[in-house]
Amino acid sequence: MSDTLPTATRVSDPGIRVLYRLENRWQAWLDVEVALARAQAELGIIPADAAEAIAKVARLDNMDRVRIDEGFARTGHTLVPLVWELGRVVGEPHGGWVHWGATTQNITQTGDLLVLRQAHAVFLKQIGEILAAMADLADKGADMPMAGRTHGQHAVPATFGYKVAVWIDELIRHTERFRQAAPRLFVAMLGGGAGTYASLGKDGPPVQQAIGRLLGFGSMTVPSRAIGDHLAENVMLLGLLAATCGKIGREIYTLMKTEFGEVEEPVPPGTVGSSTMPQKRNPKLCQDVIAAAAEIRAMVPLALEAMTTEHEADRTTSLMMDKAEATACIATGDMLARVAEIVRGLRLDPVRMRANLDLGGGLIMAEAVMLDLGAAIGRQHAHDAVYDAAQDAFVKGRPFGELLAEDPRVTAHMTPEQIGGLLDPTAYTGLCADMAREGANRARAAAEELRA
Repeated sequence: MSDTLPTATRVSDPGIRVLYRLENRWQAWLDVEVALARAQAELGIIPADAAEAIAKVARLDNMDRVRIDEGFARTGHTLVPLVWELGRVVGEPHGGWVHWGATTQNITQTGDLLVLRQAHAVFLKQIGEILAAMADLADKGADMPMAGRTHGQHAVPATFGYKVAVWIDELIRHTERFRQAAPRLFVAMLGGGAGTYASLGKDGPPVQQAIGRLLGFGSMTVPSRAIGDHLAENVMLLGLLAATCGKIGREIYTLMKTEFGEVEEPVPPGTVGSSTMPQKRNPKLCQDVIAAAAEIRAMVPLALEAMTTEHEADRTTSLMMDKAEATACIATGDMLARVAEIVRGLRLDPVRMRANLDLGGGLIMAEAVMLDLGAAIGRQHAHDAVYDAAQDAFVKGRPFGELLAEDPRVTAHMTPEQIGGLLDPTAYTGLCADMAREGANRARAAAEELRA
């Protein structure tokens, strides 16, 4: 299981690692054993006294860890020593009802989904914090003009708030995906050794449904141990979330470069960027985000591969899925913690944004000039005239406005003053401010809902 990111970046652990500690997984498995016993007692399959006796002691701190560890070392089995120890602690006459009619994966998979549900609760809380911070950032940058860039080049003017609105829009959809996937993902499984209900017969489906109800889960329609699409879907959702966060991290990383200088992630006093270059203010948090996002996305192919289970069950693919889920979840917690830290403390430099916006000497306004001129001479003729002036500005190093003012195709319809007015980038940001403020409102509403 990966430790993912180092602790040197001053961001606290959001609590996902502890969820994936073996002891927490064991306790989740014990919780499923309790639900199994209670469900079977409700249906008269095992004595009610036995179910209560199992529930009373099924806590890891009631058990002999030395016995459990020795059992795992001797048997090499994922669950049996824990079941033995639970039966021993329950004692006679009820210990023999522990794990009745179940197989290992029924317990471990359902228990691991309990852990995953805890992880999802943390993720949604983190996303809520990020959205709340992004709402403030979108409002702050709503009217802050900057160069919009496509293919790495100046395109048309935008505002920083619009950029944040894009991030907000994706993150809100990710929260919707998590919620939509929950009924498919969080389901109890109790089909027995080959998923056929052979050990419980007609009582199998009602027991599985009761386990689900007791755990707050649904119930698998076909409890096959070879089914893994819902588990892979979770890893794919984490991969989608990671792609968005990686994009945000990379964007801020780029805008923080010396040549851009438009934003800066939080750099607390005393932060050291380099052991040899004292001037360095490195994008450490962004680098962490980009690295974690790549690690999460790398788990998606593994999760998809883990769906290719042979016959009715194969421990090989279970191990692969466990690895994909745990690695992706731990990295997701780390990644979201750092995204939250970045957006809460992101420093914006509107002066530098404006200076970069003017780097092309008005070239970024070529579309605005073309459309205005096109109303008089047609779009294609206007495109040709503006294109010629723009290319000459690049090649000859002359001001774009001057070249436009020398072209009779342009001056026949525009005065120099009108040309100058069309070259003002702050007047051509479209609906960026509106979308930024709308995004801020949506982010606040979504954050409030996630807090509820």
